[in-house]
Amino acid sequence: MARIFISPSKYVQGPGELAKLGEYVVSYGKKALVVISAGGIKRFGGVLEESFKAASLDFQYDNFNGECSQDEIDRLVEVYRSSDTDVVVGVGGGKIFDTAKAVASNVDAPVVIVPTIAATDAPCSALSVIYTPEGQFKEYQFFKANPNLVLMDTEIISKSPVRLSVSGMGDALATYFEGRACTRSDAGTCAGGKSTGAANALAKLCYETLMAEGAKAKLALEAGVCTESVEKVIEANTLLSGLGFESAGLAGAHAIHNGLTAMPETHVLYHGEKVAFGTLVQLVLENADEIYEVLDFCVEVGLPVTFEQLGVKDASYERVLEVAKLACAENDTLHNMPFEVTPEKVAAAMLAADAYGREALAE
Repeated sequence: MARIFISPSKYVQGPGELAKLGEYVVSYGKKALVVISAGGIKRFGGVLEESFKAASLDFQYDNFNGECSQDEIDRLVEVYRSSDTDVVVGVGGGKIFDTAKAVASNVDAPVVIVPTIAATDAPCSALSVIYTPEGQFKEYQFFKANPNLVLMDTEIISKSPVRLSVSGMGDALATYFEGRACTRSDAGTCAGGKSTGAANALAKLCYETLMAEGAKAKLALEAGVCTESVEKVIEANTLLSGLGFESAGLAGAHAIHNGLTAMPETHVLYHGEKVAFGTLVQLVLENADEIYEVLDFCVEVGLPVTFEQLGVKDASYERVLEVAKLACAENDTLHNMPFEVTPEKVAAAMLAADAYGREALAE
């Protein structure tokens, strides 16, 4: 199997970049279908409209229904086909990005991704996570190309709720460890081949950036400012983690996240918050040296390290085993670990991670 590295065609990050969106998008089409929430239109509609007007670019909004489900993708495909649009633009959070990518793939159109938060590593990838309309994980969908453009306006992102950026750190936290596991097991990656040295180097830089800058960035974000630490963490959350997870591989942490969707009480948490706990579980499975460093980081920045922090009051072995069974599904990535995994091993690791977390919080 070949070694494969994939990435967006262009990545732009900096303050005030949303006001330039029109001049970027006009390179890809004449009329944009803008997938955005009603709240997004309220917050950013004026900037978007001025930007499109300045670029002489026609556009049409369509309000996102809130879940990246096949029903929502199919609905927006019909909107695209009936509206004479020729480029898809997703503005907002991870489920909007994933929906926009899926729509663009279905109609073979260019896609521009415009995060207004830095909460996941979804923007850069050529895949979408599909859920049921009720919010339970269903499947990954893979596309033939990454986004044409990812645009990050760091001024806007630094004004978003701090918890969202911290969640992005949680998602990014898994990148190095999952990539390392895939390299050790010689597993295939989301890019359709084996990992490259470049992907693993980016994944390691992602982890090192979080350790060096994460806590400082959180304090700056709480002050409502965009510092160099914030810029570095936004890049880690989005570009480094996005390229790293896709071309270095997924393993235990994201599979644990997917298993946790079987617990309805965890649906109120963000993706990266559950991935952070999944990272701890993976490290317990590996008996890895970094577990206490990662645990201390999670506690310092406010990522969940216990079932209680995940909103789970009933963490009986029987319930946890059901989560572990879903995480061990044949089509999920837990089998990329460099050793045999079973639901029983995963359940034990989840309960142990919870115990480590409770001890760390009590200190």
